[in-house]
Amino acid sequence: MPELVETGTAKGIGRGRDLLRFITAGSVDDGKSTLIGRLQYDTKTIFEDQLEHVEMVSKKRGDARTDLALLTDGLRAEREQGITIDVAYRYFSTPRRKFIIADAPGHIQYTRNMVTGASTANLAIVLVDARKGLVEQSRRHAFLASLLGIPHIVFAVNKMDLVDYDEEAFERIKAEFTDWSAKLRVRDISFIPISALHGDNVVDQSEKMPWYRGTPLLYHLETVHIAADRNLIDVRFPVQWVVRPHSDEHHDYRGYAGTVAGGILKPGDEVVALPSGFTSRIKSIDTYDGPVDEAFPPMAVTLRLEDELDVSRGDMICRPNNRPTVGQDLDAMVCWMSDRPLKHRGRYALKHTTRWVRAMVTELSYRLDVNSLHRDEGAAELGLNDIGRITLRTTSPVLYDVYAKNRTTGSFILVDETTNETVGAGMLLGASQRR
Repeated sequence: MPELVETGTAKGIGRGRDLLRFITAGSVDDGKSTLIGRLQYDTKTIFEDQLEHVEMVSKKRGDARTDLALLTDGLRAEREQGITIDVAYRYFSTPRRKFIIADAPGHIQYTRNMVTGASTANLAIVLVDARKGLVEQSRRHAFLASLLGIPHIVFAVNKMDLVDYDEEAFERIKAEFTDWSAKLRVRDISFIPISALHGDNVVDQSEKMPWYRGTPLLYHLETVHIAADRNLIDVRFPVQWVVRPHSDEHHDYRGYAGTVAGGILKPGDEVVALPSGFTSRIKSIDTYDGPVDEAFPPMAVTLRLEDELDVSRGDMICRPNNRPTVGQDLDAMVCWMSDRPLKHRGRYALKHTTRWVRAMVTELSYRLDVNSLHRDEGAAELGLNDIGRITLRTTSPVLYDVYAKNRTTGSFILVDETTNETVGAGMLLGASQRR
């Protein structure tokens, strides 16, 4: 879903704060679905009939109170087991910001679901049970959030009501996580004590925890600064479609449609089309609502160039002196999503931005244990939900950046051509280095 933006650099980038994508993750029964239900309930963004249905189901099950987790646990299998299986997306808004929430599964066998939900997230909320502290699944989800390049992580220490809102319990967990999270590549980590069941420090400041001097969770979500997370330096525009209306009204119109993946584009800018290497200047930038003075991530626009170049789907428009890496040997971390394992010399279709190529696995460097961060360099394959480092050889060059630099041009998916199943999601680390 594209963000709502205005034209003008200051206005446009500022309005990018209007939408925050975040994911909730943690161990089973840490209260992820209850937290999302609480956010929706306390911000009054659920319909009356939804609430009535949840109240009715709660009574039928004999629950002591209305189970707000049912607002997100929509699948029958989830309700029966009391767990989240699929990624449940929910939307709500406040006067400050709009939100898209992905409620990720806690079970280890649904790691692929979390990877899917986290791939576009700006922020991750890792819930921690105040009674249990740091557990393997909490470590795993925090590491996955770090691996997927999510720049902001909030450790929400939930169920504080079950430890009598004890400050020492919170500080002990905070210290434990602070030491462990030093291994993660995340620049912004916050800790908030909450009770999702009773609403303490979720939307309003809790009177039961006067020792906590920070802000409630919702205020943190409303004010976290995400505009600086985008790459506004390296211009990257993967061409998705060549627009040729063939109508009398737009007789000579030729535009290149796509979503801006990096940098800021303006009419008059000199650009180069890759892989051809031909240069031109931007004549105009068109949108559904008319021309704009500039474009930046994640705007969907159509570029018109002053010269008629041979540009097609899968090509990339960028600056002449700031080009992506071009290569066929790709070093990557991949999360495997199929029951059929990834093996050495396995062949797949690879989709990178708007470009399709064929690829072969030339090396499996190691399988990563996301709980201990141990590297199993003797692994012969990657199974369902495994994460590992691989090297791929593509049939034609790929135009890419490393994932840490640009999450859009640094990611790809692998597809089994016989079944058309998406079997892997990868993050590019750079050119392959023979070891």
